[in-house]
Amino acid sequence: MYKDKIRIGLMPTRRPVFRIETAREEYDIIMPIIRAQMPDYVEFVDIDDVCLQGMAALKEDIPKIVDKFTAAKVDALFFPFCDFGCEEVCVGVAKQFKLPVLIWGTRDKVSTYEKREKETQCGIFAATKVLRNYGVTYSYIWNCEADHPDFVNGFKKFVQVSFVLKALRNLNVAEIGDRPDAFYSVFHNQLALIQNFNITVKPIALAAIGVRTRQILEENSSELTDYIADFRNRIDCSDTSDEYVTKVCAGTIAIEQLMKEHNCKCAAFDCGGVRNAIDLPGSSCAIQGELADRGFPTACETDVWGAISQLICTAATLGEESEFLADWTYRHPTNDNAELIWHGGSFPVSLATDARKPQIKSFDRRGMTLYEAWWEMKQGSITMCRMDELNGEYYMFIGEGEATEGPVTTGTWVWLEVDDWKKWEERLMYGPFIHHVAGVYGQVKDVITEVARYLGVNVITPDSPCPKSLY
Repeated sequence: MYKDKIRIGLMPTRRPVFRIETAREEYDIIMPIIRAQMPDYVEFVDIDDVCLQGMAALKEDIPKIVDKFTAAKVDALFFPFCDFGCEEVCVGVAKQFKLPVLIWGTRDKVSTYEKREKETQCGIFAATKVLRNYGVTYSYIWNCEADHPDFVNGFKKFVQVSFVLKALRNLNVAEIGDRPDAFYSVFHNQLALIQNFNITVKPIALAAIGVRTRQILEENSSELTDYIADFRNRIDCSDTSDEYVTKVCAGTIAIEQLMKEHNCKCAAFDCGGVRNAIDLPGSSCAIQGELADRGFPTACETDVWGAISQLICTAATLGEESEFLADWTYRHPTNDNAELIWHGGSFPVSLATDARKPQIKSFDRRGMTLYEAWWEMKQGSITMCRMDELNGEYYMFIGEGEATEGPVTTGTWVWLEVDDWKKWEERLMYGPFIHHVAGVYGQVKDVITEVARYLGVNVITPDSPCPKSLY
């Protein structure tokens, strides 16, 4: 799965006209709590060595802080307010970085005129207005204590948002093979991706996949043989040829190696082209599921926007859940608010239900025996996401639902129940979205919505009014 650690530039701030002793008392209360948050995912870079008492207060602090954060290559900024704070320093630092910014301060303890020594909330209102004036996008946790659940949850959400934005920063998307001839729906504008998001599509030739797979098969190293044994342990292959299993594993290793060599975090995948390149006796979709569980989201039918949407999904869970790319397929036969979320074997096996062992099944096509992954996904909450473009504008569909029971079908699938499918269908039909949608287990709608705000992307949810420009 997608794994990373976020480095946060931690800049407590104070106002020189207030007592530094009072601000330092606040600093000593909140900083140990802040530093204890999410140590497995976060590394803090503080300003203790460059600012008096570890708090930014003067315009002379700005270049010292910027230099330190730049050298540390921070991924996000966090400005805890120890009193009113200094908006000049906040914007002076933030405007030097195109990074997510978190603003927060605790509630003042007293409210009499003689004792009003911090005015934290007042200063935050001032600072955020200045940030907006300078075009700085920021996140905010409301005025609460550092040990309050709202702070803990708000900080976690900010880290999740920062994970996604880091994953998208300078992103390379591998384009493996050409767009299938009939799939006009997966058009994308590569130049606009570079200009608007600094996302580059990097082609990887199908011939390179074939050559690398054959090399791996010929070497027959312990990496391959161990992987085959693990694959057979996780998936019932009793109805499958040895050739299919071996080539799925070798092809997975080959594509992963080439993606790493091209510095690509996700890929858009010509399924039929890959199948032919490695002479696979069956569907290549199982390779996509394996790649997802190895941390490399891969979209079907060379769908670049699908791959980007998948990467957003898995990063939003801090890499704890593998994502998947599905088709909106058809309605549940008895549940009007449930839809079949399906694809021909490409969902990661880590998400399969425990009710039955995942299988590779054989099927007959025009007298030929071919093979395909077959399993149902587990129950649980699922977030669905699709980013796409139309006429130079960018849109993100985001919705949450619950896996539910439904008829057994082929390939890999799950039935998704939502609050009102009619609303979902209307938003999707007016687009600009296609039949492909990324999904991930967990409730991360709020995280992805915040990501869209940082990206300047229009958010469309099942409950939001459809923009007039799309009717």
